[in-house]
Amino acid sequence: MTEDMKTEIEPKIESGRDVIDVAPTAPAEKPTDKDIERVTAEVISQIKTVYDPEIPVDIYELGLIYKVELEDDWVLKVDMTLTAPGCPVAGEMPIWVQEACIMIDGVVKVEVDMVFDPPWTPDLMSDEARLELNMF
Repeated sequence: MTEDMKTEIEPKIESGRDVIDVAPTAPAEKPTDKDIERVTAEVISQIKTVYDPEIPVDIYELGLIYKVELEDDWVLKVDMTLTAPGCPVAGEMPIWVQEACIMIDGVVKVEVDMVFDPPWTPDLMSDEARLELNMF
């Protein structure tokens, strides 16, 4: 196929027409201490909306969130684990965390990494989770 023929059969898209950019945009500057404080509070609030379907306690109180970092480019990085590596929602739960956290103002991307070191134990649960599960 010649270059002329290729050009003829490729669809042509006019620039700036019928295109809506819905991707979040990062603030121009890196996060301040005040931004980090706000995002931290919102991360906790959002993660507390995510539940392990087999346990009536949110994943924050279960101790499944190991680390959260807000990078200078407003990318939120989350390390989390599961109560067991064979958890039936192992593939879905990181997506739930990602969807919950991307709604936070300023955050442009959420990267969730599943880690199993250290392994989760009930000792990581909050007192609130223990009370809810009658583990006292």
